Amino acid sequence: MTQLDTWQAKLARTDAPAATVLIRLYVGAVFFFEGVQKFLYPDQLGTGRFDRAGIPVPDLVAPLDAVFEIACGLFILAGLLTRLATIPMIVNMLGALLITKLPILWGDAPLFDGKSGWWDFIHESRTDLAQLCGSLFLLIVGAGAYSLEARLSRAAAVGVVDR
Repeated sequence: MTQLDTWQAKLARTDAPAATVLIRLYVGAVFFFEGVQKFLYPDQLGTGRFDRAGIPVPDLVAPLDAVFEIACGLFILAGLLTRLATIPMIVNMLGALLITKLPILWGDAPLFDGKSGWWDFIHESRTDLAQLCGSLFLLIVGAGAYSLEARLSRAAAVGVVDR
């Protein structure tokens, strides 16, 4: 077995229970559909929103973010390269929290006019926090028993035994 084979096997290995599919479906679907909506509603959720939030180069960053959300969402949904797919989504959620939600605490959030303080912050951050926690969970435990990763691992184990 080569070093790459060992690295790939460790990355895809998961001992997570079958119920992990519920977290994977939720997290993957939200990322996928939010990415699609950035293209469908660019003024409200894509380039326009990024511009209002003060994100630099919104014409580049918003579509790039959307592509990452769509691609990583699909990988997470399928349970393929799940751990790798969660890493950019963790960065994505940290960015969303820091750039768009944290300013709510001191009442200076361009996307949330009139909102300020802890309760408004925690209310507006609920989806971002759920996506962050779900992504961290999948990074730690992997895709679970009902995933392409688990299926490929089982197929590889059978292939090793047959040789």
